[in-house]
Amino acid sequence: MDKKLEKATFGAGCFWCVEAIYELVEGVEHVESGYSGGHVEDPSYRQVTSGNTGHVEVARIHFDPSVISYEELLEVLWHTHDPTTLNRQGNDVGEQYRSAIFFHNEEQKAIAEKSLKKTDASGLWDDPIVTTIEPLKNYYVAENYHQNYFENNPNAGYCSYVIAPKVKKFKKEFKHLLKSSQ
Repeated sequence: MDKKLEKATFGAGCFWCVEAIYELVEGVEHVESGYSGGHVEDPSYRQVTSGNTGHVEVARIHFDPSVISYEELLEVLWHTHDPTTLNRQGNDVGEQYRSAIFFHNEEQKAIAEKSLKKTDASGLWDDPIVTTIEPLKNYYVAENYHQNYFENNPNAGYCSYVIAPKVKKFKKEFKHLLKSSQ
């Protein structure tokens, strides 16, 4: 019997970081880096990083809802990036790095809105959350060299100094969600 997978699409800064985190989550079958929300058809990485296409760097997460819920995926999102900074994550600055949840259906929209309100009220972050909740549109898979970037380039500078500490923090805080192979 085939598993019935669902999809979640999140923007939370550089897609390499987001992909690296969600690849570790039990119930996540596959994560792909891509672009969503813009107005240019099938944009290249160079076009998106110029900040002129309106796209956000995103991770599309293919998950088994019988193992992990959409709510749990959102919980990971709130804890693994700063959703209070507009159009930036660390040194990555521009609309393409903004915090965004792209919902695939009305149920995801409702869950995301509730989760955002709950997290904002929880005091997890000192500043208000600026994450947008938008319908998924104009999604394109990023170029092949972006896929599994952290796994394929663990010694690259960005991976060592930016992604590795985020992965380490995630593993410590979310032990209960880690795949058994981690």
